Amino acid sequence: MNGALPLAGRVALVTGASRGIGRAIASRLAADGADVGIVARSADALAATRADIEAKGRRCFVLPLDVADGAAVTEAVKKFAADAGRLDILVNNAGVTKDGLLMRMSDEDWDTVLDVDLKGVFHFCRAAARPLAKSPAGRIVNVSSIVGMIGNAGQSNYAAAKAGLFGFTRSLAKELAGRKVTANVVCPGFIETDMTAGLPDAMKTQSLGQIPLGRFGAGDDIANVVAFLCSDGAGYVTGSVLPVDGGLAIGGFGG
Repeated sequence: MNGALPLAGRVALVTGASRGIGRAIASRLAADGADVGIVARSADALAATRADIEAKGRRCFVLPLDVADGAAVTEAVKKFAADAGRLDILVNNAGVTKDGLLMRMSDEDWDTVLDVDLKGVFHFCRAAARPLAKSPAGRIVNVSSIVGMIGNAGQSNYAAAKAGLFGFTRSLAKELAGRKVTANVVCPGFIETDMTAGLPDAMKTQSLGQIPLGRFGAGDDIANVVAFLCSDGAGYVTGSVLPVDGGLAIGGFGG
């Protein structure tokens, strides 16, 4: 590998890597020199991400699994670390939404979001903690959302899960600091992805008016920040919660 690349020789694992922010993160880490394991529910969904990583000359490991299945995650991470030879970086990006007003929200919709968006992160961090502790520069980046910081009507389950990542990650940062493993949170704002493409134009217009930088974000905007947090340059950054939202959190969502 090219020693000039900031992540040359490192191995990363990215969940929710089939599209959008997750694909952008996996691609950027590969461009920076890392071999990358990618996670989604099916291998077919990961085909494009795999092709992109391999086109950059990196090894790609495909892990088709449900992040909410703790036993499956434990076995998959153990095998991945053995096959790859090491694990230096974990990026937890997998997430789902089941929006609805609280008074109409079912237990199933609440549990589904918490199981994937919060418990899934717990599963991966628990499984990866030991191999990360063996890395000379272990990194954990958990992808939350600006909704976890400021809330949003109709997303109480999503906001609860994403806000839960703050306390979880800060606790993890303290637990792993002695092993030189950092743990941080990135909070994307309104990012143009497949998930947001179907939103009503009126909602997009309203949201755009509340972003001081005057544009929606792109997957690369998040990937750039994640790549920094995974680099040696961020070795003294841990337990941080970083909005990447164009300033949206300054004003918050409209009513």
